[in-house]
Parts: sequence; C-alpha cells; structure tokens
Amino acid sequence: MTQTGPRLRIKLRLEYDSPLILGPGKAELLSRIARLGSISAAAREMGMSYKRAWTLVEEMNIAFALPVIESARGGPKGGGATVTPTGEKVLHHYRALETLLLNEGATDLNALNDLLRPEGST
Repeated sequence: MTQTGPRLRIKLRLEYDSPLILGPGKAELLSRIARLGSISAAAREMGMSYKRAWTLVEEMNIAFALPVIESARGGPKGGGATVTPTGEKVLHHYRALETLLLNEGATDLNALNDLLRPEGST
C-alpha cells in the first residue's frame, strides 16, 4: 500500500579521505553565496553564524585543489564573495548527483517509503 505524500527525504553526503564532507549545507551555502555575493548574507539567510559559514568556506577552499570561494574584505567599496569556476563545478556535480539519485533511485526510494509505518501509528 502506497503512503500518501513523500515521507522519505534524502540528503546526499559525500565523505572524502581529506577532512571534507560535502553535503546539503555546504552546497546550499555555495548556492546562496553565488546568488547574494556575500558570505555574511548567505549565512544570515540560512540562520547560520558568519563564523560558521566562514569555517565551512575555509574547509572547502583547503580541500579542493583550487578555491571554491574568493572573498574581499569590506572597505570603501564594500567586500563581497564570489563562487569561483571550481566552486561552480563542485555545485554543479553535487546537484547532478542529487538529481541522479532521485531519478534513478525513485523506485527504491518509493519502495522504502511504502515500508514505513503509517504516520500517527506506533
């Protein structure tokens, strides 16, 4: 019997040998920095401290061969941040893997969903 509505959600988390875990939080941070041009604005929008966002950016910049984010300090013209071509590729490939899992794994995801206990029952 198929449950109504999706109860099962996936969160793609890639764990590398280097001290890098690439998951939905870092992908979303990259996406928002690209859109907003600011680490602090992206952090605010995500309800995250600037310090935490900066730490995540540093982790990614150290782990990849080339930086994923370039930032400029504030000043008379203000600061800002841009997603580099490497960062764009990282985000593109991460999103492609999410899509692949959702599309190619739909049968298995639905089968797992069907095995769940109905909501409200214990």
